[in-house]
Amino acid sequence: MTKVDSKGRIVLPKEVRERLGITPGTEVDIHEEDGKAVVEPEDDPEQVIERMEQLIADTSSDRGETTPLDEPVNPIAQKHRDAVRKGAEKTSDE
Repeated sequence: MTKVDSKGRIVLPKEVRERLGITPGTEVDIHEEDGKAVVEPEDDPEQVIERMEQLIADTSSDRGETTPLDEPVNPIAQKHRDAVRKGAEKTSDE
């Protein structure tokens, strides 16, 4: 059985670390679930990027045509575009 030290640290058993792919430097998420502490390794950033690229590839073929910016658009869509542009300008000024 593992004990918690005076600083709140624990050592995960080697078998658990190996099964979860937790190596030195791996970032983990620790949260409570149903009254238990759950330790989960964070996703590898490269894997996250690969999944995002796959999602983009999968959905981009389903998109259809977009409305050119110079054509009239739905007022709600225009309000959203304006807010995005305003945010982009604010960020670039900082």
